[in-house]
Amino acid sequence: MKVLIVNQSDNEGGAARAAYRLHRALLESGVDSQMCVQSRILDDFTVLGPHTKMQKVLGKFRPIIDSLPVRHYKDRTKTLFSPAWLPFSPIVHRINTINPDVVHLHWIAGGMMRIEDIAKIKAPVVWSLHDDWGFTGGCHIKWECKRYQQACGQCPRLGSLKENDLSRRIFLRKQKTFAKIQNLTVIGLSRWLADCAKESALFKKYPISNLPNLLNTESFAPFDKHQARSLLNLPQNKKMILFGALSATSDINKGFKELTESLLHIDSENTELVVFGSNQPKTPQGFKQKAHYLGRLYDDVSLRILYAAADVMVVPSLQENLSNAIMESMACGTPVVGFDIGGNSDMIEHRTNGYLAKPFDTTDLACGIEWVLNNASYEELCQNARKKVVAEFDSKFVALKYMELYSSLSVNLAPKAITK
Repeated sequence: MKVLIVNQSDNEGGAARAAYRLHRALLESGVDSQMCVQSRILDDFTVLGPHTKMQKVLGKFRPIIDSLPVRHYKDRTKTLFSPAWLPFSPIVHRINTINPDVVHLHWIAGGMMRIEDIAKIKAPVVWSLHDDWGFTGGCHIKWECKRYQQACGQCPRLGSLKENDLSRRIFLRKQKTFAKIQNLTVIGLSRWLADCAKESALFKKYPISNLPNLLNTESFAPFDKHQARSLLNLPQNKKMILFGALSATSDINKGFKELTESLLHIDSENTELVVFGSNQPKTPQGFKQKAHYLGRLYDDVSLRILYAAADVMVVPSLQENLSNAIMESMACGTPVVGFDIGGNSDMIEHRTNGYLAKPFDTTDLACGIEWVLNNASYEELCQNARKKVVAEFDSKFVALKYMELYSSLSVNLAPKAITK
């Protein structure tokens, strides 16, 4: 079986890391897998990036050019919005030249291809949704908006009051394009996002499955806390609270504001904060606790050591699909506290391996942090966290589920929804 994984990047962002991990797990399971990307970062011959220097240069500018129609909306929010209108992408031609049995799309925004290009893919298509973009009129984070269940328009992300705005036009383009695809199976990585897709006007007629991201639980495993802190130059005599994400302090959806408010309720004498994904800012951010900024970490070894050094991981995102950070932290035996939203409950079992706070209640978030840090059965929490990931998200187990799906599509050429 020949599978082609398609994602904007092979290593930049959570979707890229998840897609690449699936690709490697398929290879290790004996599947003929390749990965096709617009931005290639890793030195891996099984990842196919731009052929020429010109294509590499254009690949860097495509996200900027693709965003131009959005800039007409002066009252738009800072959250990502992708029109996917930019023509002349070589990706679809390359996909069809490779001629795979199954094409597995992941995060394909950033000017990677036009919406209309998806219908030109000749092989059966599987599409893993890493955010809301697939079934909305362009936004990646819908938050409270439910206009995707009808036809978008009057988009709150654009700050628009018009029905026939950019979001409506993008929605109609998707509707027309998706109707032309003969073999499309949609994957909600979390139960929550699968349910959102089923409620959407664009995807409700298509087979929708819930299959998660996967993780190599041998690479992400417990590590001696004392050694981990020594390697990272962190104090041994403090309880360490970990927070991190790509652009951790500037992305409003990552909940940095909510974290800051919750930490006001936490003892500062015995706790300190570790932030990764962002460098130390010029001006102090007002934490009671001493904060250690570790910047960007690019390899799994460093991440494993970081998770092991922490006593608790806090993921206060306002919307979350199936967080890599939660899964990684739990696999390393570090309990996680987050809001009870999105796909967090797929991994965090309340008061068993972590804590699910009431949505956006920073006082309850603080209670969760303290509950983990001062728990009399802390070691049991840590063991439960790892057991959950090993049992339900280990790469070997989940890869088999994807292989079963691919086989049903490539052999029968008729997509069928499968259940986890």
